[in-house]
Amino acid sequence: MRQLVLGAILAAMIPLSAQAQEAGDPAAGEKAFAPCKACHNFQKNGVGPDLKGVVGRKAGTYEGYNYSAALKNSGITWDEANLHEWLKNPKAKVPGTKMIFQGYPDDKKVSDVIAYLKSQS
Repeated sequence: MRQLVLGAILAAMIPLSAQAQEAGDPAAGEKAFAPCKACHNFQKNGVGPDLKGVVGRKAGTYEGYNYSAALKNSGITWDEANLHEWLKNPKAKVPGTKMIFQGYPDDKKVSDVIAYLKSQS
């Protein structure tokens, strides 16, 4: 019985430690965001849309930016899970997007960038 209880406690702790690892570092995210600055900022649309307040926003809706039909019609809201998939591989998440960034292969960098984006909201 003890082993069963101990096993249940350990199993319950695993998701908590995985979540703690996924928590991003905004300062590291700002550094990882450097390639994004070629197209994005937090003040106005450029080559890419303004990202101020992107977390929680419906995809393809920022005023004054000419989004691809694929992104406008994706039905995505930029929560952490969708941003994670997008930042890993934009073309896989939304086939037909005009975003040329290939994605971050490193999950930690993705989490850091999301934390940075959240800090800019």
